[in-house]
Amino acid sequence: MDTIVSPSILSADFANLERDIKLVENGGADWLHVDVMDGHFVPNITIGVPVVKSIRKITSLPLDVHLMIENPEKYVEAFANAGADIITFHAEASKDSLNLIRKIKSLNCKAGISIKPKTSPEIIKDFLPEVDMVLVMTVEPGFGGQSFMEDCAKKIPFIKQHSPENLIIQVDGGINDKTGKLCRDLGANSLVAGSYIYNSNDIGFAIKSLKV
Repeated sequence: MDTIVSPSILSADFANLERDIKLVENGGADWLHVDVMDGHFVPNITIGVPVVKSIRKITSLPLDVHLMIENPEKYVEAFANAGADIITFHAEASKDSLNLIRKIKSLNCKAGISIKPKTSPEIIKDFLPEVDMVLVMTVEPGFGGQSFMEDCAKKIPFIKQHSPENLIIQVDGGINDKTGKLCRDLGANSLVAGSYIYNSNDIGFAIKSLKV
């Protein structure tokens, strides 16, 4: 499987969001990573359903929506209706992960489950055959531009070992060409990057550097 690169719009200029989405789309992005934060589960507030709905109108890229929110069960239907293609929730925030995975799939979306840096991958082991994607956070979720935590990447081999062959293992947090290669070597096949891509002088080159 080729590495799926999903640029995070958290690092885009929100006053010029359509322009910045087109920049990564034209630069070879595979997906678009949309970070949804509620100010409760993580200490930041970002965007919600109306913005996802607006983004859906301006891009054909799959929308990779990462819910860093409490009670994700209440909101997955609204995000699916707004145009999300992949909906990832946090294992730490869900009361019934298995039912939530099934609900997301019933909405014709791919289902992802994510774990924060201090969470052991053991807690999601039973869900690996059920989900389409696992998202390993290599920074504390909440803000872009943080430094990569190498210890978190060590969860990747465990997840790979206990997963079906076609599972997408995504990594988010402090990803650049060097940390991206480390994650790919450990078994990741999808990378989320924000500041590395958007702060680059050549967005196409930055995206390509995460694939090889």
